[in-house]
Amino acid sequence: MKKIFAFLLMATFLMSGCGVTKEVKADVVLPPNDPVEKILQTMTLEEKVGQMMMVGVYGTELNDDIIYSLNAFHFGGIIFFDRNLENVAQSKKFAEDISAAANQKLPLLFAIDEEGGRVARGRHFLEVAPSQEEIGLSGNFDEAKYWAIHNAKILKSIGVNINLAPVADVGSRDTRSFGDDALTVANFVDAAAHGYESENFLYTLKHFPGIGKSKIDPHQEVSNVEDSKEILDAEDLPPFKQIIRGHDNSNFMIMVGHLKYDALDPVNSASLSPAVMTGLLREELGFKGVVITDDLEMGAIKNNVDLPTLGVRMVLAGGDVALVCHNYESQQTVYNGILNAVKRGEISEERINESVRRIIRLKAHLS
Repeated sequence: MKKIFAFLLMATFLMSGCGVTKEVKADVVLPPNDPVEKILQTMTLEEKVGQMMMVGVYGTELNDDIIYSLNAFHFGGIIFFDRNLENVAQSKKFAEDISAAANQKLPLLFAIDEEGGRVARGRHFLEVAPSQEEIGLSGNFDEAKYWAIHNAKILKSIGVNINLAPVADVGSRDTRSFGDDALTVANFVDAAAHGYESENFLYTLKHFPGIGKSKIDPHQEVSNVEDSKEILDAEDLPPFKQIIRGHDNSNFMIMVGHLKYDALDPVNSASLSPAVMTGLLREELGFKGVVITDDLEMGAIKNNVDLPTLGVRMVLAGGDVALVCHNYESQQTVYNGILNAVKRGEISEERINESVRRIIRLKAHLS
């Protein structure tokens, strides 16, 4: 099945000219004989919904809980934490065993937060990059590219195929930002993007539309950003704009955070906001790739929204992948919420197909 996937997706890239990154074409429904459509047509609704979730697991080797989750819910992505990582050989075997147990039509995404500095996994056996703040203070854009290449190589060695980095936020005070100036940060993020792409490695910009102005840790509670749209355009969005407009959108995901932005949508967190994910990210900025939420178990979101509706609202707002990092029951609840919403007609299957098409194009780089 993986050979068929690789063949079909290579044909997709040859047809679409994905080596050219200056112009991003409109995201349209493809003709029935298109390779992406052929893969989509082989998938059940349950498999499609599973592709729209990335989940955490427990343990350092394959176990019955993981096997059950993969077969019952068809989860398309796994995020690793230190709880899963002992050394290079164990980590790589763990990823390989999970892939084999999944036996899916599409390869699994294996993700990790390897930003550098204080946010890095496996630091007891991997060489951790400097923080993005430290790289930014160097003033040398090539440093960002160098450490992105470094991250890509070490993550490949442990079976991970997408990094939930770089951070594209401007001016965050926790060493995770490249700096306080939007254009400077944009250039550092751009250099990092080129580094990942030179290794044919997937990456993620976070946390759209920028959480540098956050006053509260979103792991605990929601925070409001009160700045005008004009200020957001000038001070927070440039790093995202530069990568969206200058790179093949199928090479990376964009992670949407849980803050509220009064000028965009004073009611909904960004990760549940049609105004942010569809109006701003898709329509205004033209992003055609995969949109993933920040962890839906963070206090900023789970303390304010009923868990069974989280995935539904994410999909209706324009998101593609729900990230649920820790609790197996929560993962299943979010999955069933989306699936049941489709079955009762609240979400159309064509809306699900839109997301899965984008996920297939992203996963084409894994073949």
